[in-house]
Amino acid sequence: MRRRSNFRRALGIVGLIAIVAYAVTIGLGGHLFLDGAAQAQQGAVPGQSLGATSDAEFWREMRHGKAGSVSIPDKMAAILIQSEGENWRAIRNGPLSTYGGWALLGIVIILALFFAVRGRIKIEAGPSANRIERFNAIERFAHWLMASTFIVLALSGLNMLYGRYVLMPILGPDVFATLLLWGKFAHNYLAFGFMLGIALSFLLWVGQNFPNKHDIIWLVKLGGMFSKHSHPPAKKFNAGQKILFWIVILGGASISLSGIALMFPFETHMFAATFKILNGLGFNLPAEVTAMQEQQLSQLWHGVVGLALIVVIISHIYIGTIGMEGAFDAMGGGDVDENWAREHHSVWVAEAKGEAASSGSGDGGAKSESKGGKTAEGT
Repeated sequence: MRRRSNFRRALGIVGLIAIVAYAVTIGLGGHLFLDGAAQAQQGAVPGQSLGATSDAEFWREMRHGKAGSVSIPDKMAAILIQSEGENWRAIRNGPLSTYGGWALLGIVIILALFFAVRGRIKIEAGPSANRIERFNAIERFAHWLMASTFIVLALSGLNMLYGRYVLMPILGPDVFATLLLWGKFAHNYLAFGFMLGIALSFLLWVGQNFPNKHDIIWLVKLGGMFSKHSHPPAKKFNAGQKILFWIVILGGASISLSGIALMFPFETHMFAATFKILNGLGFNLPAEVTAMQEQQLSQLWHGVVGLALIVVIISHIYIGTIGMEGAFDAMGGGDVDENWAREHHSVWVAEAKGEAASSGSGDGGAKSESKGGKTAEGT
C-alpha cells in the first residue's frame, strides 16, 4: 500500500509531466514554425554564422529553394539551409536535454531521501506461511516482455541523447560509435517487442484498472505510504497502480507512434492531424506541417515522453525491489505472501478466497488464516 503511495507520488509527478509534455512539445514545436518564418522574412542567418542579417532574397532562396532549380523528385534538395532544423537542434540540445537531465537526477534524489527517512516498507504482520497467486504465467510474460525491452530502449535512448557528453570522453570515439550503432539496432528492433508487451498488458488488465470507490480512500490516505498501520482497502490494483497502468499504456502507445514515424520517415502525418483537431477546439496552431517538420516534432515528442516514462519506471522499480518487502514476488514468481496481500489488497484477497467483503477499515480487511493476521501488497 505504501509502495503504492510512493508510486502515487512519483506517478503524480510523472503523470503531470506526461499531461503537460504534449503541450510543452507543441509549444517548443511552435518555435520550429514561428522562428523559422520570422528569420525567413527578416533575412536572419541561421546560427548567425555570417552576422545578424544579410540579403533577404538571397537567404530566402537558401531556405526555401528556387522554383525549377532541381529536376529530381526530391524538391527538398533545393533547400540548402533549413531554418527549422537549426531551431530543432537548439531545443533538443537545450531545454529537452537540460530539463530531462534534471528530472532523472531529481527522481533518484527523491527516492534516496524517501528511503533514508521511511526505510523499506515491511510486512507489518510479518511473513506468513501462506501464499496466494497474484499473476499467472501469461501476465508475467507480458510484464517482463514490456519491462525488459523498455530497459534496453531507455538505455539506448539515453545514450543517443547524452552519450556523447557522458560516455564518449570515457570510452573514446571508436568504442562509443560502436556502442551507439548497436544501441540503435537494438532500439529499432526491440521496439516491436515493447509494443507487443504494451498491447498484451492492455488486454490482460484494462478491465481491472478503471476507478472504483476504494480508490478515493486510497488517494485520501496516499496509500498509507507515509504512515504505518494504515493500509487502505484495494482490489487487485490500487489507485496508484491504476495511474501507473494508464501512464504506461497511453505513454507507451504515444511513444510507439512517434517511434514508427521516425523509423519510417516522411510517411506519417501525426502532428498535422493533431493540430487540426486542436485548432477545432480553439487553439491557434500551424494549419500546415511539412514532412520535415513532422519528423522534427516526432523526435521532440519521442524524447519528452521517453524521459517522462523513464522517471516513472525508476519509481516503479524502486517500489518493486528495495522499496517494499514482498513486492517483487508478485512478478518474480507469481505468488505473494498472504499477509502482504491482505495489507495492500484486502478486497482482492477477500474476493479471491470467497470471504466477506472488507469493511474498508485501515487494517486492510479480513485477517489471515496464518500466524500474524495481517498482510500487505506491492506491486
